[in-house]
Amino acid sequence: MEVKKSPKADLENKKSTWMLIGYVIVLAFMFVAFEWTKRDIKIDTSQAIADVIFEEEIIPITEQPEQATPPPPEAPSIPETLTIVEDDADVEETTIASTEDVGQKVEIKYVPVAVEEEPEEQTIFEIVEEAPEFINGGMAGLMQYLSKNIKYPTIAQENGTQGRVVVQFVVNRDGSIVDAKVMRGVDPYLDKEALRVINSMPKWKPGKQRGKPVRCRYTVPVMFRLQ
Repeated sequence: MEVKKSPKADLENKKSTWMLIGYVIVLAFMFVAFEWTKRDIKIDTSQAIADVIFEEEIIPITEQPEQATPPPPEAPSIPETLTIVEDDADVEETTIASTEDVGQKVEIKYVPVAVEEEPEEQTIFEIVEEAPEFINGGMAGLMQYLSKNIKYPTIAQENGTQGRVVVQFVVNRDGSIVDAKVMRGVDPYLDKEALRVINSMPKWKPGKQRGKPVRCRYTVPVMFRLQ
């Protein structure tokens, strides 16, 4: 059985038309709403910041004239004093004859300058070909002599002072001992005793330079040790 409808009762034919009408009505309402809420906007330019025009200040360039250096002060003038000498003195004129006039050759002589040298007997040598030597056994005999003849000062013993005193002296050409002095000391009492022992030594075998005895400087350490 087929259902038959009347063309007037069919609403599908007018669907698109009613949809367009609906769109137009909606747009009309939206336009009216926007126009109703729009307000006039005014911009107040009375408080606007005006453009500031900076004028460039031109500074004139000035040139200072160069100052001339003042001349140095003039030296005070000294009055000249003229002394007039009487022309009464007799002056002997010396005539210098040249070799051409005399006809002789001029001889030039060399005069040596005399230099005072220290006598070899007084010269003190630091290093010689043959060194001076203690006459009784050399260095070993010297150490034995010092150990036997040294008298330890009582004050230095009580204070517990000990050490090595270095004494320097000169051995003469005849072997005698002179100019003894302390080069490195320990205590005044020990230094004094070391000088006493050195000055009381017998004569040494003198040092020699080129086979001749000469004066020599010699250094000896003197040991002080408590037992």
